[in-house]
Amino acid sequence: MKDIMGLMKQAQAMQQKLQDAQAELENVEVEGTAGGGAVTVKVSGKGEMRGISIDSSLMNPDEKEILEDLIVAAMNDARGKADRAAQERMAELTKGLPLPPGMKLF
Repeated sequence: MKDIMGLMKQAQAMQQKLQDAQAELENVEVEGTAGGGAVTVKVSGKGEMRGISIDSSLMNPDEKEILEDLIVAAMNDARGKADRAAQERMAELTKGLPLPPGMKLF
């Protein structure tokens, strides 16, 4: 019975750490870029878009599709960086835990 209580305490502690990590990811900000820096997108560690910067040289109505593609590329770049930041944080938290390979807690 003592082992179960210890296991329950560990589970509660891990749950609190996960909640803290998720809250922390709200404050992490990463940038994704495209077009050699012509488009920059800022997102939170959870992937929420916070801002966008577009070089004025791209403000040509004839190049609308290029600009749209660059925005998508910058957003995808930022999202990938946010995902990596979340994975790194989770790796720190779960270090030493006997989790099955590929198991994601977020």
